[in-house]
Amino acid sequence: MKLTELRYIVALAQDKSFSRAAERCSVSQPTLSVAIARFEDELGVHLFERGKSQVSPTAIGLQVVEQAQRTLQEAERIRQIAQGGRDQLEGPLRLGVIHTIGPYLLPQLIRALRGIAPAMPLLIEENMTSALAELLDSNDIDVAIVALPFEVPGILTRPLYDEAFKVVVPRGHAWEARGHIGPEEVTGDEVLLLKAGNCFRDQVLDACPQVSRPDSDVRLGHSIGTIRCMVASGLGVSVLPAGALRQPYSNDMISVIPFRPPVPSRRVALAWRVGFVRPKAIDALLAAVASMEDGDYQLLV
Repeated sequence: MKLTELRYIVALAQDKSFSRAAERCSVSQPTLSVAIARFEDELGVHLFERGKSQVSPTAIGLQVVEQAQRTLQEAERIRQIAQGGRDQLEGPLRLGVIHTIGPYLLPQLIRALRGIAPAMPLLIEENMTSALAELLDSNDIDVAIVALPFEVPGILTRPLYDEAFKVVVPRGHAWEARGHIGPEEVTGDEVLLLKAGNCFRDQVLDACPQVSRPDSDVRLGHSIGTIRCMVASGLGVSVLPAGALRQPYSNDMISVIPFRPPVPSRRVALAWRVGFVRPKAIDALLAAVASMEDGDYQLLV
């Protein structure tokens, strides 16, 4: 059974004439007639009643022709999908991003990407670093934006930017008038941290080794937004990435104090599978990041 034979029987059913059907299919009448007869022999049924002046489908022939039309439509859909795949910047791109980056980077990134690849919308998956690694490996997402280190077999990374850490304190805190803070000064039970399992928590603990690790849930938050609100409420101080402290995320109830150089920071990178078939999509994302003008990010692309 071939698609060509399906086209022949559909044409014959519509034109009710071997000569007109052959003309439509750009073949000779004997070629079309022999092909349809061979197809009927293969199926073991007569698809058409052949009269002197007209050819008409049999009852079973009508059903076969209807199915042939659906099959040809689906075959054309396959061709269209494949044709669309030739343009690497056309069609959705599945982008994973960690919680501490997504809300602060994506508004700028999406806006910049629309100007570079308008036919490539992003499908966003916000998740933990470990989950994004699994989603990349299983081909459930195409690329991910994560904080380094991100060492996963079969995954390539490309640094995007460095993001400085800053100290946040409630208004009226003793540190509010300070020009800068040393990492070793960030210590004590009043330091608010993200819950265990979040890579940014680990980065803060690496940058400020004197931080105690209280177990009380009062001192732990599920998100940077929660930590920011806890600081504003006077529950303690914290260390947050610079991008999460600009407008509209900052507020009048907290004060932001820079670290003394060398300033602790994190390196944010793009990650994708070895052999990913849309390298131009990677280039488009890199170009979108490179086009962003933001003092909170030290661009590396």
